Amino acid sequence: MSELTTIARPYAKAAFEYAVEAKSVDAWLEMLVFASEVSQNETVAGYIAGGMGVEQITDLFLKVCGEQLNDKGQNFIKILAENGRLLVLPQIVTQFAELKAEYEKEISVDVASAVELSAEQVTSLSAALEKRLARKVKLNCTVDANVVSGLVIKAGDTVIDGSVRGKLDRLANSMQS
Repeated sequence: MSELTTIARPYAKAAFEYAVEAKSVDAWLEMLVFASEVSQNETVAGYIAGGMGVEQITDLFLKVCGEQLNDKGQNFIKILAENGRLLVLPQIVTQFAELKAEYEKEISVDVASAVELSAEQVTSLSAALEKRLARKVKLNCTVDANVVSGLVIKAGDTVIDGSVRGKLDRLANSMQS
């Protein structure tokens, strides 16, 4: 998996830099998501992984994508096909989306709680996290009975465990030490 991420990184970065320059980041993300879905289609993936020539694969892929790709998007797909990289489109999309979020100073935060949070709590939590993380926050709230009470917040590599379950686990570990 990390190998595919490494392969996808320069393509995602190049596409993102072009999209920013052309002021079409959202349009590029839509094109890449669509192309990624096409590449994951069982039939198309079989043709890509099979022994078809580059021109045949490119023609097939562009015909399937149709008008969903503009000229620059089609050129991007041609480059991917020439380099045998069409199957890394899902990783390119993931990295492109991360670059977009970083560019827009936005972060997706997962919040797990024992009970559903009220609208007021979500607003308050969002404001506090925006202040702490210094970026716009998009909350993904879920209910998890294992939390017992409190919250578990995951924002990228940062985890804030304010749950009773987490406190009990830390207490048990410190007592065993």
